[in-house]
Amino acid sequence: MLRNVTVIGAGVIGLTTAVKLQDSGYTVTLVAETLPTDPKNIRYTSPWAGAHHVSSAKDDPWLQKLDMDTFKIMWDMSVPGSGAEECFLRVIQTEFYEDKEAETAIIDAYKDMPDFRHLAKEDLITGAEAGVDFTTVTIDTSKYLPYLFSRFLKGGGHAVRDTVQHISQVVEGAFFPSGSNGIVPEVHAVVVCTGIGSRSLGGVEDKAVYPIRGQTVLLKAPWVRYGRTLVDKNGIKTYTIPRKSGDVIVGGTMDQHDWYPKPRPETTTDILKRVIAICPELAPEEICAARAPTADDLIPLIIEEGCGLRPARTSGVRIELVSYEITRVQKKVPVVFNYGHGGFGYQSSWGSAAVAQELLESAAG
Repeated sequence: MLRNVTVIGAGVIGLTTAVKLQDSGYTVTLVAETLPTDPKNIRYTSPWAGAHHVSSAKDDPWLQKLDMDTFKIMWDMSVPGSGAEECFLRVIQTEFYEDKEAETAIIDAYKDMPDFRHLAKEDLITGAEAGVDFTTVTIDTSKYLPYLFSRFLKGGGHAVRDTVQHISQVVEGAFFPSGSNGIVPEVHAVVVCTGIGSRSLGGVEDKAVYPIRGQTVLLKAPWVRYGRTLVDKNGIKTYTIPRKSGDVIVGGTMDQHDWYPKPRPETTTDILKRVIAICPELAPEEICAARAPTADDLIPLIIEEGCGLRPARTSGVRIELVSYEITRVQKKVPVVFNYGHGGFGYQSSWGSAAVAQELLESAAG
């Protein structure tokens, strides 16, 4: 067995993979520049996510399996009384489409979700030509990432806050903790979960990785306990994602190759206008009872404006095993890559972690 493993990256993919490997008996060290307990920053994408389990795997059976395997685990984690219960909210999710063909393209990704059904025409909102709903979970990233990190540490995991300049540093054991005798144990394998950083990490430098900038607004609206999305004819999504805390994330944008690190005020205004149109109930009840609500009615509810750089990849998700040679000592170390999930890292996190583990085990023979 490849016992000593270093995971690079502490986003949702890195944390989930580290926990999955640790639960399977590996000794795991996690190396990351930013950890879940740190203030939010643009270099660390996962805290900015919505996040809800709504697949976008479309007609790809492999991606659908990653997503559904993840959903089953998150559904169990959201059971009342579980240790992770507060990270999740079970909701009815409604997906509306301006183009009926868009519904047809995605239907295989939803058909096995609990309570799935097609909407009747009278259930559609203005502008929608089709729709479905089903039961799923939303994920409070501000609680879920620290939960995963705490679970990792309590399980005996070791975390190192550092900047990795080149993958060779990790392969040679630079960040693995030394034993009681002062000797650093041999690193048997490395898992690279560096998201957008995979573009610049030495030894990886994957130029197929690029950002899809997503801007959101976090509101305090505890009366909204359902998810709602409208997909327009250009594929742009307007959505509400409630959290158990009473916060609701609304969005969003899909700005490809856009590296701008701060929320744009004009985009916030646009998001609020779009979201009040599909979910007027976001406004306080007294306003809705007196008149039609407007985007201005949401401004007092704003907790935070945010944006993150989704780690997309032109050739799709990379979950791959390679052999990295340390020429200095003429040794090869298995390296598994697990990145490029775009805006769907939460949805595929446990499924992709399982595949990463399978690849490591295949390397062990």
